[in-house]
Order: sequence, then C-alpha cells, then structure tokens
Amino acid sequence: MSSTSADTEKGVCSVVESFEQIGSQWRLVVLHDLQEGEKRFNELKRSTGASSRTLSRVLDDLGDMGFVSRRAEADAPIATYYSLSEKGHSLSPVFEEIGTWAEEWL
Repeated sequence: MSSTSADTEKGVCSVVESFEQIGSQWRLVVLHDLQEGEKRFNELKRSTGASSRTLSRVLDDLGDMGFVSRRAEADAPIATYYSLSEKGHSLSPVFEEIGTWAEEWL
C-alpha cells in the first residue's frame, strides 16, 4: 500500500491539529492533573500553580472541546468539580507514552 502526498499531508495535519487543541502549556498541565481524578477549582489552582483567570479560561476551553466535564453542587458553599470526560480519559495512554519517552530522552 503506497501513501500519497495527500495522505501524508492529512496525517501531518491531524497531528498538528491535535497539538493545537491540547498543546498549550496550561491545557496539558490541567489534563495531566485531572488524570488523578475529579478536583475542585481551588484544588486544581493549587496543584497546577495557575492563576484563577488562567485556570478558568483553560477549564472553559477544555470543556468546550469536550475534554473536561464540570459538575456543580448546590450545597453552601457552592462547589464546582472538574473531571475528565471520556474524550479526556482517552488521552491517558498518550500521557503514559510521553512520560516513558521523557524518561529515556530528557
């Protein structure tokens, strides 16, 4: 089976598009942090070191892209929880492979 130039360009474009969606520093940090499980906003803020504004923007972006789910509890005080969606969980093997690669090459 031979690959054409169009197939190669399509493959490269899908890789580039993937990195454009998840490739920002803060998106990767939040996605990696949520691999551990559901967290409240302030827990994420502490564990990632992101400012409130940055974290809020990143969580909104990741939610809009379908990587993160948001759950609010109406108890006083109101608590908002964030977790990975099915799409977000599908990145777990990717993070594991990058970790393995980093241990060998970095």
